[in-house]
Amino acid sequence: MKIWVPSEAAADVLSDLPGVECAVYDGSAMPDGVEDVEVWIPPLVVVPDVPGTLARMRSLRLVQTVTAGVEPYRPHLPEGVVLCNARGVHDAGTAEWAVGAMIAVLREFPGFTDAQRRGEWTYHHTGVLADSTVLIVGHGSIGAAVERRLSGFEVEVVRVARSAREGVHAMEELPALLPEADVVVLLVPATPDTAGMVDAAFLARMKDGAVLVNAARGGVVDTEALIAELKTGRLRAALDVTAPEPLPEGHPLWSAPGVLITPHVAGSTPASVRRTLRLVREQLGRYLAGEQLINVITDSY
Repeated sequence: MKIWVPSEAAADVLSDLPGVECAVYDGSAMPDGVEDVEVWIPPLVVVPDVPGTLARMRSLRLVQTVTAGVEPYRPHLPEGVVLCNARGVHDAGTAEWAVGAMIAVLREFPGFTDAQRRGEWTYHHTGVLADSTVLIVGHGSIGAAVERRLSGFEVEVVRVARSAREGVHAMEELPALLPEADVVVLLVPATPDTAGMVDAAFLARMKDGAVLVNAARGGVVDTEALIAELKTGRLRAALDVTAPEPLPEGHPLWSAPGVLITPHVAGSTPASVRRTLRLVREQLGRYLAGEQLINVITDSY
């Protein structure tokens, strides 16, 4: 059985499986035998021409992503191919980034760093996470991980998900919840329903001085609407993802006031790598044994 894997490390963890032939495809030179690939584990960074690659994989039966998001693959998946995501493997890194980012913005770390470079002692009071309300939009496994890390910070956590359940509000309730939140954390998947959901109206409902934290996908936020709010100084933001991405040189978001930008690194940690390799090993063991797979995508996400 031919498997394309994203790294030598992934090939190593599968090396003891019987009848498995691994080839590394990291998005650069495509290995030979694309028509014989039965299982594809794409790399973290999306390879060129996903639709064309999938169309050539005539023997494909399983795509196992190393990301929670599956939007590059879902629309182009050949009939009969199972798609599984990496739900859970990036929870720790992404949650840690989200909490660190909201603290950095509230405590004005970027501004103090700039002052340090200038050699200026700019004493003043800052915001604080304590006693604030943190609204988690998209309360799945990563949202739960964020909440666990917030448990010692003396905050009120409000949860929103696609469907209501005990302790979790439905997305339809979001407009009424936004005005009370000091921090709004975006963790929703990229779907047609979430594209551009954080628009001018969404931002206008956020309270003065609130912080928008985007660890979801850049397309969830209307970039122009966000820049307009940042320029007024009414809102602040921490963004690990942007639209467009990568953010090009000279883009107005780079110079907008009150925004902290990191280059989509929230889940790029050693912990995520270790957990990805464990998932890949377990999933391929299940696949070869004919057992039920985990993290199977059954609808848009």
